Amino acid sequence: MFKLSARRRARTEAAAVITLAATFAVPFVTSSPLVFSILNQILIAIPAAFSVFIMLRMNLLTFAVPAFMAIGGYSVAIAAANGITDAIALAVLSFAIPAAVAAPLGAMVLRLKGVYFVLVTFVLTEITQLTLFEMPWLTGGSNGLVAIPPTTLLGTSLSSNRAVLLLATALSLVAALIAVSLTRRFREHFDAIGENALLAQSLGLIVWRYKALGFVVAAGLSGIAGYSLVNMLLTAHPSSFSPISSVNYIAYAIVGGSGSIIGPIVGSAVLVWAANLFNNHGEYSPGLFGLLITLFVLVGKDGIIGILSRLASAPLASDASSPGRHSKAAAVS
Repeated sequence: MFKLSARRRARTEAAAVITLAATFAVPFVTSSPLVFSILNQILIAIPAAFSVFIMLRMNLLTFAVPAFMAIGGYSVAIAAANGITDAIALAVLSFAIPAAVAAPLGAMVLRLKGVYFVLVTFVLTEITQLTLFEMPWLTGGSNGLVAIPPTTLLGTSLSSNRAVLLLATALSLVAALIAVSLTRRFREHFDAIGENALLAQSLGLIVWRYKALGFVVAAGLSGIAGYSLVNMLLTAHPSSFSPISSVNYIAYAIVGGSGSIIGPIVGSAVLVWAANLFNNHGEYSPGLFGLLITLFVLVGKDGIIGILSRLASAPLASDASSPGRHSKAAAVS
């Protein structure tokens, strides 16, 4: 994983927040249904990719994102069906309930490492999927929950396409602020765990505490993504949270660059746009999408942001090693 200097890290964090804040202008610039659709998909993917990003900071690869998305999405759908439609209240619910579920689960699954952690988080998503189908009295079963009342804000319905996109932007911005705050506050702790958890523990770091904190916050961010998805569709169905979709969210974080907070944003934008482009090629779409991810991983293991960071550093390195610079330094000495 590539490392950014403190200054560049601060710049990427600011760029991530500014980029999402600037997205608020899009609904007022265009009314294209295609732009609205693709941008909504990107804004839903971003909080989910942040969830993967946080766990990757501790060298943990999680497949549990769809499970917590489902918990957050269904919590919002059930609350809305029972008369709670305020956007702020639903946002709090979508974060708090998956986080509360993740707390006891983390005590069990975070004892595992490597492939065992990956396997258990994938099984967790499968169990969640099965639960959604087998509890029709609560989740609607195979029919899901349909005709969900639109979200409101201060008594105003947010049912228009523009309002839905603005809410998705706000939720992604909140997710970015949470992810930035967490990774900045505990950067040294997460990096130490990611480098060598056993060594970090031997030096006095309470590893399980920070792993649990990251797991709980990641679950909450996944719940926000689930809220955004349900709000766009106005329905909650098990197929929207399939276990295989976890591969996409992992790809967004890795292809964008898991060493920087802006990586999941870039990866989500590029891969969601590419997926929509490849959909025009019918049965070849999955193969083309997989080929694109493979090329990105082979060309730049640190993702798009890692490639751009190296390109930006190359001129500086060449300037520092130029003969003229060395001669000036010698003359001064």
